[in-house]
Amino acid sequence: MPWLVLYHPEAIVELNALPGELRPRGGRSRWRAFYSGVGAAFVVGSIGPEAGVNRRGFNRAVAAAEERIKEVEEE
Repeated sequence: MPWLVLYHPEAIVELNALPGELRPRGGRSRWRAFYSGVGAAFVVGSIGPEAGVNRRGFNRAVAAAEERIKEVEEE
């Protein structure tokens, strides 16, 4: 059974700004998607750096994902 994955519009902008593929080396990428399940779908709220690479950027991406996903849940 395929999974339904939706992207918040701002996460699409962040994804398109990445220098290369997301997780191209079996999980050893500097970037990650922050997502949560909403109903029968997974919603990608933001794209940001790994914590070990950029802790502040990671924290900002997590906060943005939480806020954006909450918006989707309220719709």
